[in-house]
Amino acid sequence: MEEEAGRSWTTDERGDDDGDQLRGTTTATGSRRVAAAAAGASGEIEMLQTEAAATVVVVGGGASASASVQQGGGDADDECGIQQIPIWKRFLTHAGPGFLVSLAYIDPSNVQTDLQAGSSHKFELLWVLFFGFFFVLVIQSLAAKLGIITGRNLAQMCMYEYPKLVKYGLWLLIEVGVIAATIPGVLGTALAYNILLNIPFLVGVLICGASTFLLLALQIYGVRKIELIGVIFMLLIAISFFVELSTVNPPMGEVIQGLFIPRLRGVYAVSDAIALFSVLVVPHNLFLHSSLVVSRKISPSPKGFKDTSTFFLIENAFAMLLVLLVNVAIVSTTGTICANNTQLVDNNNACSGLTLNSASVLLKNMFGRSTSKIYGLALLASGQSNTMTTSYSGQYIMQGFSGMRKCIVFIIAPCFTVIPSLIICSVAGAPHVRQLINVSAIILAFVLPFSLVPLLKFSSSCAVKIVQVAWILSIVIMGINIYFFCNSFISWLVHSELPRIVNVIISTLVFPFMAAYIAALIYLAFRKVNAAGIFPSVSASTGTEVEAWRQDGNIDDIGVH
Repeated sequence: MEEEAGRSWTTDERGDDDGDQLRGTTTATGSRRVAAAAAGASGEIEMLQTEAAATVVVVGGGASASASVQQGGGDADDECGIQQIPIWKRFLTHAGPGFLVSLAYIDPSNVQTDLQAGSSHKFELLWVLFFGFFFVLVIQSLAAKLGIITGRNLAQMCMYEYPKLVKYGLWLLIEVGVIAATIPGVLGTALAYNILLNIPFLVGVLICGASTFLLLALQIYGVRKIELIGVIFMLLIAISFFVELSTVNPPMGEVIQGLFIPRLRGVYAVSDAIALFSVLVVPHNLFLHSSLVVSRKISPSPKGFKDTSTFFLIENAFAMLLVLLVNVAIVSTTGTICANNTQLVDNNNACSGLTLNSASVLLKNMFGRSTSKIYGLALLASGQSNTMTTSYSGQYIMQGFSGMRKCIVFIIAPCFTVIPSLIICSVAGAPHVRQLINVSAIILAFVLPFSLVPLLKFSSSCAVKIVQVAWILSIVIMGINIYFFCNSFISWLVHSELPRIVNVIISTLVFPFMAAYIAALIYLAFRKVNAAGIFPSVSASTGTEVEAWRQDGNIDDIGVH
């Protein structure tokens, strides 16, 4: 058996090398994989080159040219069978990833930002949400397409592409971003339990941690169960905030104007607009989306890949539209209340510094206890869904960067994500909810480029035209985030009451760190990506080539299962 396995390995390797010669290329692990797939998946092919001429001889247990033809015929039959399935059933088999990913855009951090935007600027910043979600749709579609084409998620792509020091540095930053994204979910869930059941904040934090582990345990029944729970959470959030909106009854004319007419009036309009836009894209979502699409069975043909990309795009667009409407409902609710409550001094004070907790008090004062409970229910679904999705994405991130077995990662990864978040929220307590959410947003903005730039680099290898637009918008966002971070730090440093020597020490530490941060981004942006080793050949014309490329990246997963 060992000798036979050794001969099989040697034969496959020679088949790979000679396959490159037949194609006239010297590149590429990816090209060798494609060549091996075209040669046949079930047999052994040995290429012998004589001194007179090159001759291809097919040998091995039952492999022959006719077997390759039969394989191609089988793929054609499978393709015909798939095409006979009603299109709506094919669409439903692809539904789920977009909804689970979109939950990140209605997490407690986004809810608090929406509440503050509505209370401070009424409906004038709705256009930021409208145009921002187009950008988010483009980015998420690129992440999905990366998984569809390669059969690998973004973490695995970074693991295969970058040097050891770079990939482990990326892993560390992304894990920090996952923890920062989980903190608002824990805070929102604990506050929701207090609003609904008067449970103390610390007890709510512990309940949130326990329920998160229970929800993650459902993945033993398959990824579709997690996606179904995500859809239920999204519908619950949407219904709750739509009920709140109908209770407030905002002027729809002004809401529509705010959606389509850009305006920046007021002292903090620019900074609030940037804050509203910067929380839309979160790093872990790019890893999660590229992982979820791989769970679907894709027809091994160019048309199958095109249909799959179309279905995922439509599903993602529908989920993003629903999320956009929810965000608009939140902004419109507080915008209407805070614009019409000038007769109540207490409400004016609440609107001036609106938080997740004070919003409940404001709704209770204006419309009664039931409205506050509905808001608490929406906040509970928002927070719990956030902790579930961030922890779930953390599993794929750890598995992709480490290469460990999934069964091990699915046990230890949530501990690295949930437990630090629980500790931080328990120590900070309810009085510092707003500050913690703001700090987590700063950390996410800081980490975002280290997931966004690799995604755009890998996607650029596909020669997708929309990537150019995504590059421009991404550079603008990253530039704005860096500018405001540096500007805020300098302003704090100038106006701080710390001793001068302390300011000097802080400056000595921070400014070299920012220089290294910018240098790292420049490295990622200008480093050439090995496109031949990442993507299959653009000229690949057979479904067998494309499918073999995807399956080659999933060998470890097959071994785990």
